[in-house]
Amino acid sequence: MIFRWIVAACVFAASINGWGQAYPSRPIRLVVAFAPGGIADTIGRLVGQKISDKLGQPVVVENKSGAGGLIGAKYVAGAAPDGYTLLVTTTSLTINANLPDGVNPVNQLVPVAMAASTPTIFVVHGSARAKDLMDFVRNEKGGRLTFASAGVGSAEHLAGEYVFHSIPNVDATHVPFQGGAPVNTAILSQQVDVAATTFPTAMAFIGQKTMRVLGVASEKRISLLPDVPTLAESGFPAFESASWIAFFAPAGTPDSVVRLLNAEVNAVLGGADVRDRLTTIGLEPRTMSQAEFADYIRADVAKWGNLIKTTGINPR
Repeated sequence: MIFRWIVAACVFAASINGWGQAYPSRPIRLVVAFAPGGIADTIGRLVGQKISDKLGQPVVVENKSGAGGLIGAKYVAGAAPDGYTLLVTTTSLTINANLPDGVNPVNQLVPVAMAASTPTIFVVHGSARAKDLMDFVRNEKGGRLTFASAGVGSAEHLAGEYVFHSIPNVDATHVPFQGGAPVNTAILSQQVDVAATTFPTAMAFIGQKTMRVLGVASEKRISLLPDVPTLAESGFPAFESASWIAFFAPAGTPDSVVRLLNAEVNAVLGGADVRDRLTTIGLEPRTMSQAEFADYIRADVAKWGNLIKTTGINPR
């Protein structure tokens, strides 16, 4: 009897010291899986500050970059599932989910909320006269070209491999670079013919007209580039490739906490100031319910898996 009383007392003490308190009752840590200054870091800090203001608790951003986002993802996957350690990452999570079992922790995370995305675009030097990507490939380059992307196994690299090798009699050679800035330099200096990249990466040069966008890998034209045709409009197979930024929590995090965080992120993204800020840096804000986002992630893992098999490209 005494033992049972002691156990009950311990449980009660634990509840009033944390378990029973309303969430959040202490600071939340946002682990960004990429280096400071990048798009994921920018969104993490922007959304994190807004959530902190709303929930009344500090949101501390910590960068754990490396291995294409795997280091940060594994760290959060191993954290306590209590809603106080969250991950900010990108499409690399679902691409890397197709690596051998045990390498990627996507199944040890629960999707919380989408924040923003930007489709893969295909850019060329500003002097090109082609009306679209197919015109450039066929008529300006005669079916032989080089295309650049940031790294190997990125969404942009895989999109380029799929698009260019889907057309008969096209000889496209991939040239990888260490980051978006060297890709821009390669296009501006005409070291390569085409770059598969993102609008935020090339936005300044597109605005200066030293680069031209000839195609966008989206279902329909995007608001940021309304005059640029989709791949399907250019004569390529219909194909969607987007780089997204989103929030995740360790698997096992209470559903009530996940739903609360989803609602808070969506509310932040609905603010005119945040939407304007994201649009200014070339991103399109996106909001989904937690269930919709979970379905999206499952479909995205499958999509990249099929693409990796089709192209024969190892993302690492």
